[in-house]
Amino acid sequence: MSDTRPLAVITGGSSGIGYELAKQFAGHGYDVAISGQSERVFDSAESLRGLGVEAYPHRADAATYDGVEGFWTFVTDLARPVDVAVLNVGIGLGGAFVDNDLDDELTLIAINVTGTVHFAKRVVQHMVPRGEGRILIVSSLSATTPTPYETVYGPSKAFGFSFAESLREELRDSGVSVTALLPGATNSDFHANAGMGSTDFGDNSWKNDKTLVAAQGYEAVIAGIDHVVGGDDATKQEAIDNRTTPETVKAARMAEKTRPRS
Repeated sequence: MSDTRPLAVITGGSSGIGYELAKQFAGHGYDVAISGQSERVFDSAESLRGLGVEAYPHRADAATYDGVEGFWTFVTDLARPVDVAVLNVGIGLGGAFVDNDLDDELTLIAINVTGTVHFAKRVVQHMVPRGEGRILIVSSLSATTPTPYETVYGPSKAFGFSFAESLREELRDSGVSVTALLPGATNSDFHANAGMGSTDFGDNSWKNDKTLVAAQGYEAVIAGIDHVVGGDDATKQEAIDNRTTPETVKAARMAEKTRPRS
């Protein structure tokens, strides 16, 4: 029966890495509750049901308080404990800061930062009294470097990484573990949606496989480790190198990849 299976909740679970993470949990016998901003979330849920579990879709605008709160209310109305929560929903925005629209940047912050804190608050206050649970916060390799021409996105992901590591330590003895996933560039629609088609990131052919990245995230949160870099060996090495490379050098190197071509 469905209510005898564990439940995983995935924000932004209708496409990209989020959907692949939902598939990982469904494939390992979890029922899944997923959120998404478009009607696609219902089709994604139907596909997940094909893996032999129940999938609960909810359409919501993750940029708003009501959207985030509405998904949590939807989850609590299932009247089931949340065993794993994946805070995945996030957007990117390419282009020069001087040119980008302020409203677009504030929307990014609302989703990537404010929404992460909001949903995490509900999840933590649900899990800690039970003394068990696992949380996966999807950050980015961009958290380890300056990100010119993604000048608001990168810092939003640096926030997510630091938030995850900080929360992990707070909850060390609570029975609730927190893990951060830092994907490198991944073959999804992320950069296209961020308006970065005219940059090096507009080509998906060289990027990491989203199925691999999701599998690494699943394995990490189940193992309860503090963080994992999602991608191939070269991506993992880049994260290591970023620890010792000067910020100015990393910034210039990233700008070569992210600067829009005329």
